[in-house]
Amino acid sequence: MKDNELRQIVRKSYAKTAKRSSCCGSQPVQESSCCTGSTDAKSKSMGYSEKELGMVPEGSNLGLGCGNPVAIASLNPGDTVLDLGAGAGFDCFLAAKKVGSSGRVIGVDMTPEMIDKARENAEKGHFSNVEFRLGEIEHLPVADNTVDVIISNCVINLAPNKFDVMKEAYRVLKPGGRIAISDLALRGELPKKIRENLAAYVSCVAGAIDIDDYRKAVQSAGFSNVEFKINEAASCSEPEEDKKAMETLKLNADEFKTLSDVVVSVYIEAYK
Repeated sequence: MKDNELRQIVRKSYAKTAKRSSCCGSQPVQESSCCTGSTDAKSKSMGYSEKELGMVPEGSNLGLGCGNPVAIASLNPGDTVLDLGAGAGFDCFLAAKKVGSSGRVIGVDMTPEMIDKARENAEKGHFSNVEFRLGEIEHLPVADNTVDVIISNCVINLAPNKFDVMKEAYRVLKPGGRIAISDLALRGELPKKIRENLAAYVSCVAGAIDIDDYRKAVQSAGFSNVEFKINEAASCSEPEEDKKAMETLKLNADEFKTLSDVVVSVYIEAYK
């Protein structure tokens, strides 16, 4: 399938998600969030605190992440932060609290419905230091050398070309700038049935690449001090969550176990 066709499928799915209060009940869903139970409870298991969950406007946490990139970003007052695939603005709002009124947060998303929802949330929460821009993360609507820190949460795996994403990230960062990303990657071969499963692609599974290939994409863009760390806490383990994911992705128990063993959540840090 061509890259543009994949983008349209992803855009259509996340447009539907944007119209709901959470990912639960939408199809297809993001497997990493498992989409059952409390969105806040799942976010806590991924590394978000009760305090963080209470700092954002209602409706901004859609349960679509696979970690907490803000927790590893070491943001400072006055920083300019860029969120790749901002969704309804959840991580942007957390970052905005860190950088303060002297800082700035830019969220980029390719889904118009998500941008609309994020802007509504920003207005509702009175976040004057956050803005949202429509665009693809392979072609960022951001000027060269203007960003201190780039964050992203389980989105780059949706991009057909991760190398292009990393080149764009490098372009917009200031010298000395850094990336703090949470994403899914592979530590083994993904079965063909899953790789060709569109529901799995939209769920951020089929689009994931091998950790070593991901590292090459980051390094080839020019980044240094590249670190990958597996985030074991972000994996799904509840039986009901597993059952829901298997039904969504149309996998039997053995196939789902293979998927769970191969796909992992990772934190990625690197510097320009």
